[in-house]
Amino acid sequence: MRSPAERPRSSPPAIKAAAGLASRRIAVDALVEVLAKRKPLDGALDRLGSGDKTAVLHQSDLAMSRLLAAVTLRRMGQLEDVLSHFIAKPLPDHAARAKIILLTGAAQLLFLGTAAHAAIDIAVTLCREQPESERLAGLTNAVLRKVATEGAALVADSDPARLNSQDWMWERWTAAYGEATARATALAHLNEAALDLTVKSDQRAWAARLGGIVLPTGSVRLKSKGRIDALDGFAEGAWWVQDAAAALPARLLGDVSGKRIADLCAAPGGKTAQLAAAGAFVTAVDDSAARLGTLKGNLGRLGLTTEIVQADAAKWTPPQPFDAVLLDAPCLATGTIRRHPDLPFLKRPEDLKALAGIQAKLLDHAARMVRPGGLLVYCTCSLEPEEGPEQVLRFLARAAGYTPAPVRPGEAGIPADWITADGFLRTLPCQLPMEPPELSGIDGFFAARLRAPG
Repeated sequence: MRSPAERPRSSPPAIKAAAGLASRRIAVDALVEVLAKRKPLDGALDRLGSGDKTAVLHQSDLAMSRLLAAVTLRRMGQLEDVLSHFIAKPLPDHAARAKIILLTGAAQLLFLGTAAHAAIDIAVTLCREQPESERLAGLTNAVLRKVATEGAALVADSDPARLNSQDWMWERWTAAYGEATARATALAHLNEAALDLTVKSDQRAWAARLGGIVLPTGSVRLKSKGRIDALDGFAEGAWWVQDAAAALPARLLGDVSGKRIADLCAAPGGKTAQLAAAGAFVTAVDDSAARLGTLKGNLGRLGLTTEIVQADAAKWTPPQPFDAVLLDAPCLATGTIRRHPDLPFLKRPEDLKALAGIQAKLLDHAARMVRPGGLLVYCTCSLEPEEGPEQVLRFLARAAGYTPAPVRPGEAGIPADWITADGFLRTLPCQLPMEPPELSGIDGFFAARLRAPG
């Protein structure tokens, strides 16, 4: 994993110039993949970075590509608003790449502190590389010069929370949480998430060793970033990357030592690793061979063993019931926008109905895997009520005998304001304020703990 904050290494001027152009080109091409083809950003960046023909990019140059692409996506509304002041009429459909070049140029000028001459010259050069954007090189030069001199004042007068939120997401979050919380959540999305680790043991020692802090929930949050595989403890399998919120559902199962636990929709395996490290006999189920390959690799590095089953969790039937089942259901994942700024451009409101149906089927089937009196934890990394509390309340209305096992304040370090009136866990990106501010925040997560009849 690359750090956007890593500074470019020193290199000869010619190499710097080539790398600067190449890193911006990769960012532009990746954004074309996201915005025009609805492809995930990380996959596009990895593919484009590994295939770069300049052969001059350092790790930090590739990190610059990701930083520029991510900032452009996070600030898309503000960037479009600024550009609209200097472009008389919308660009034609065939000018999609030129528009993205304009957006990335404006992002550098307004949010990344890039020198005006460098940002503008590279943008014009990128326009001239392809016929469909070459004719707009002059416009790009003129518009970005205006942005360089007048754009900051326009940004200062804008509403970043509202402008940078998709209309349908803003309306849903306002209805679900109120405007103040929706606004705070939208502002949290403008900042990259901190790096959280789950460690096998001795969190305080590892926090000190890695220059981090131990959160109240037990996760270790790092104060600085770098290559994940270069950090102390990676090679020896002492820890794994996992947002503090994502680490909570497994902890709701309490002491799992010696218990048989099913982890459904398990890949890439963070929760599986938690349960296995705590002494559980885990069966990890996922229908994706590729994702299970990642899970196997992660568990191998960590020195943990589990039973792994490739199957549809909505159809797979175990030979005997489990003491507990953890279901991390597929969802819109709107709680992870801090980590995935491309997500608002990949998801559609109509996706929600189909996902809610899948979740209901998974939840009904998971309930049949739990022994009498055992526990079922359902969770999603979504902010949408249909994928969280509404889903669980509908399940309880039709599942005879299942009852809530409410989350208690202080349990697993969970504060009272993360617990709903129904006893469910609900975290929001705007929660967990810390100093310095860049350490603040947590993924949006929902989890409900339920007890089987008997």
